[in-house]
Amino acid sequence: MITDGRILDALNARFPGSIEVVPAVDHAAVRIDRDNLRAVMEWLRDEQGYELLLDVCAVDWFPARPRFEVVYHVHNPTRKERLRVKVPLGQNEEIESMTALWPGANWPEREAFDLMGITFRNHPDLTRIYMPDDWEGHPLRRDYPVAGPRVD
Repeated sequence: MITDGRILDALNARFPGSIEVVPAVDHAAVRIDRDNLRAVMEWLRDEQGYELLLDVCAVDWFPARPRFEVVYHVHNPTRKERLRVKVPLGQNEEIESMTALWPGANWPEREAFDLMGITFRNHPDLTRIYMPDDWEGHPLRRDYPVAGPRVD
């Protein structure tokens, strides 16, 4: 289980009291609040060499509160290190888009919007990519009807 390391020490030194280390078996993982997301991600990219955003996804912890967790996977190719950054998010809360830092965040953020209903503030084109534009609901939410919406 990875619970310490150079990047975790650096994060705690740069953002004291804002970083919660999350136990993980594969690579370092932290939880931060959404108000610190942009600052942490910009610092990771610009000063720590995490040049690649590998993925953005969302987890629905229904019925827990906060309900969602937006998860970012970033990679430092020079040191061959990965970091998982988790951000808890309430049902009707928005989170800042990371497309300004990593243009590749565009599609995974749209996917999280389409299938989970996560709203990314300042996203350049936050529209559905899988479901039709007039589709009601978000099919990967845990409270979505298993048989799909009722069609009369």
